[in-house]
Amino acid sequence: MNNRLETIVDLQKYPIQDLNSSLIKEVIQKCKKDLDQFSCATIPDFILPKSLKIMNSELEKQLDEVYMSKQSINAYLYSKDDLSLPKEHPKRIFMDRYNGYLNSDVFDKDSEMKFLYEQDELLKFVSACLGVSPIYRWADPLACHAYNVMKPEGILPWHFDSCEFTLSFMIQKPENGGIFEYCPNIREPGNENLEEVKKVLNGNRKRVRQLKLEPGDLQIFKGRFTLHRVTKIEGSRARYLCIPAYVLDPWRVNTPEHSKAIYGKVLPIHIERNKPRLDGLAD
Repeated sequence: MNNRLETIVDLQKYPIQDLNSSLIKEVIQKCKKDLDQFSCATIPDFILPKSLKIMNSELEKQLDEVYMSKQSINAYLYSKDDLSLPKEHPKRIFMDRYNGYLNSDVFDKDSEMKFLYEQDELLKFVSACLGVSPIYRWADPLACHAYNVMKPEGILPWHFDSCEFTLSFMIQKPENGGIFEYCPNIREPGNENLEEVKKVLNGNRKRVRQLKLEPGDLQIFKGRFTLHRVTKIEGSRARYLCIPAYVLDPWRVNTPEHSKAIYGKVLPIHIERNKPRLDGLAD
């Protein structure tokens, strides 16, 4: 194990370097139960306070490189309307979005978060919590471990992720708002469950759960199968989150349309690997 890991993760409380320890087995068991039932699990105070400060300062030093975008998008992260579909189809329901990303390709090579993402100890721990193996780090060079930045008045509407599994590390909380809301397991491979998705987009809150993350917390989340959003940021403080991602297919990256809309640019890899998804779900 690299000694740097113990300066980032609270290994006393969460010894992820030893998955056979009784302490971490308990954590894994609880996470797996929560993920199976709610598609989401939270581990409090996973990141040490000193490391949290380093991550915060890393991001703030590069705020001028954050790609901020304001646009109207649907739950599949597209901004173009498809007139061939019925008017009430979920793909034709558009919502305001205002948020931004510090793309993974501009992180310093010795970045705290980049280092953490590249550690096998974290990957194996997340895999055990999910009960899914193997999982892979995401090959998308812009999105694999991006920082999400939501400024005052920022909002992230209902959507699905392109990657199967997302981690969220809360770095800085806003004064108010910025609540994570989600609808567990609303779709699955081969089944978009459009009627239930449409109900949520139209305001039905029967399936909706809320999660209040604190700085240092780790959230493990099945973002491809779970509709989710972040409510509007209120007050003068921004919300900072890092969202490292894991996938089932080590070759897959974002579609060119998705990459352009969310990360502000398209790289050759997005065009070369733009093939239909095996799970049959819309991106």
